[in-house]
Amino acid sequence: MAGTAPSANRMTTARSTSPRLHQIRERFPSNIVTVSTGTAERTPTAHATSGSMMIPAPNPATPPTTEATSAPKTRTTQPIGSGMSCHHTAMSLWIAAAGALLVSLDSMMNIAFPAIATAFAAPPERVRWVIVCYVLTYAITSFAGGAAADRLGHVVVFRTGVGLSVIAFVMGGTAGGFGRLLVARVVQGVAGGLVYGTAPALATAGAQASVRGRRLGFLNGAMGIGALGSLPAGMLVERFGWRAVFHVRVPLALGVLVWAAAVGPTSVPSDRRPVPLADIVRGPVLRASALSFVARGAIFAIWLLVPFYLVDARGLGASVGGMLFILTPLGTAIAAPLAGRLADRVGSRAPALAGLLIEGVGLILLGLVDGVTPLGWVALALFAAGFGLGFFEVPNMATIMAAFPPGQQGAAGGLTFLARTLGVVAGVMGLGAIVAARTASVGFLGAFTESVLVAGLAVGIAALVGLVGRRSPRSAGVGR
Repeated sequence: MAGTAPSANRMTTARSTSPRLHQIRERFPSNIVTVSTGTAERTPTAHATSGSMMIPAPNPATPPTTEATSAPKTRTTQPIGSGMSCHHTAMSLWIAAAGALLVSLDSMMNIAFPAIATAFAAPPERVRWVIVCYVLTYAITSFAGGAAADRLGHVVVFRTGVGLSVIAFVMGGTAGGFGRLLVARVVQGVAGGLVYGTAPALATAGAQASVRGRRLGFLNGAMGIGALGSLPAGMLVERFGWRAVFHVRVPLALGVLVWAAAVGPTSVPSDRRPVPLADIVRGPVLRASALSFVARGAIFAIWLLVPFYLVDARGLGASVGGMLFILTPLGTAIAAPLAGRLADRVGSRAPALAGLLIEGVGLILLGLVDGVTPLGWVALALFAAGFGLGFFEVPNMATIMAAFPPGQQGAAGGLTFLARTLGVVAGVMGLGAIVAARTASVGFLGAFTESVLVAGLAVGIAALVGLVGRRSPRSAGVGR
């Protein structure tokens, strides 16, 4: 009887593992190794015998059976660029940054507004349409372009945007009337939206979530550097006229286009589902988008009104005004990478709220200036507002992108720019309306003060609301 004990034990083991064996047979029906007492033979069948255990054989070359191929397939979502090498991952970051820098060079237009107003005999409230036509268009196309890139490929949409930028710059530089200039700005807005909508996804392609903030900081830093274009723009406008701010960007756009076409990654995400509306209106995403709306709308008190304050009210030349004007984007460029690294370490909430508070203080300081305020005070206010914006936007963008799956990073990046640019439109229209309504009674300086103070108070209130609001959930080191 003692000799039968091992056989009984084997029978008990086979019966106890039969559910597991059944699963294995379903998964590997045509390639099974039968392991018996002291023997191992390959059998094409999927039938188990008592006293034996069946395991999958290491033969991946064997084709699956009809049963296996007829089973429904489940789509798996892989991170965008997950198969990219380190070289291509870094290259995608640099290409995204180059495209974002190109688009953000539109800051050159701000210092050219007085010259445009003179050339077309347009008052400031009419010149604001040069901004509105541009930012409203790319507000729409940034999200649509990012969502389309999730389905078509991010580089394809990115290249399309850069190519359209070349066309828009040529149209703007040759516009013979104010209406044609506005048409050129619409085309430029479409182009900028496609680039901005895909740049965040390209910048974070293939990267771990723990370094998302750092990469977005690099991207936003490049945008801040591009916003320094007001400095050379002042010299260009003084020497060649306002059309030069369009002409000078044509070769730059061509260079980015050739670079992206030659070495750009061409991966297409595996998950191409459209973004449900419920994902957009979720609490953390909606709150972050609302804060971005306010922050960008308020900063346009500087972009829209400060050129007129420096050039017209203070009597500074375009080049000197441009040197002061660059302090705002310079602050943004410095703060963005710092905020990205900090967000990777401590989460996004604290840096974002700190950035809002700094921006609000800078705007309030700027709202207290008059026609004889020392330029050092003006410079400090401009730098503080820009620094606060940069310190806010990177962790805020990281929060939004962390709330979406890898296959929807294009739409997530586009959503961040949608919120920003809708804020810009609201800021331009609202602040422009205040100036138009109040200039007749209190003069430009009085209207300027009121507009900037309103912007600063709006940012301060947004920071307080964010401070007492519910904390966003942890998300890979950047969403907490």
